Amino acid sequence: MEVITHPTPRTVEEVFTDFRGRRAGLIKALTTDMVKFYQTCDPEKENLCLYGLPNETWEVNLPVEEVPPELPEPALGINFARDGMQEKDWVSLVAVHSDSWLLSVAFYFGARFGFGKNERKKLFQMINELPTIFEIVTGNAKQSKDLSGNNNNNSSKSKSNGLKVPKMSSPPPKEEDESEDDEEDDEQGAVCGACGDSDGTDEFWICCDACEKWFHGKCVKITPAKAEHIKHYKCPSCSNKRARP
Repeated sequence: MEVITHPTPRTVEEVFTDFRGRRAGLIKALTTDMVKFYQTCDPEKENLCLYGLPNETWEVNLPVEEVPPELPEPALGINFARDGMQEKDWVSLVAVHSDSWLLSVAFYFGARFGFGKNERKKLFQMINELPTIFEIVTGNAKQSKDLSGNNNNNSSKSKSNGLKVPKMSSPPPKEEDESEDDEEDDEQGAVCGACGDSDGTDEFWICCDACEKWFHGKCVKITPAKAEHIKHYKCPSCSNKRARP
């Protein structure tokens, strides 16, 4: 990663200015520069992160090698999920992680320079006046600022109910009326298409909408939270088949 020196913010106002600059860069990546950003996040590359910079620019790069890093790191491996989700759902997921990263950076500076209770409260209030990146990307920014707290709760419920979630949870048991040759498989249940194990019925599973095979979420790097943003899930094998000419 190219090292660009930026002045370290030390006051509430300076931290907020830093936050606002990084936020502007991330918004550009997910809106006006979307085509370039999408092409940069090649699933064939290594773990990539989206960085917002204080000068209102953005970059997609590998995480820093320094341990611990100078600043909190963004979500790792955003490129891996790109081809397994609808584009708008993938962008929304990146936006959520970007919002979380911005807050962690801002309050990292607050902790580093000893912000007190009133300073932390002031910083949060300044940040809270701005719509989140997720709200901007999904087009809910104006609406969310106008709604009251109760309406926000109702809106959240309605949005949750409207999500189309792929088949997940535990795989269904097989039919009992299959032939005797399959009785042993019936007792064991479905097997994970990645690791081949049938255990872990209490774990999170997800089904590929293309080949209809079941997978442990951990084997295909899909969490229950990430699955909520996937309308039609394709396993890595099916995704690779689609990508090849």
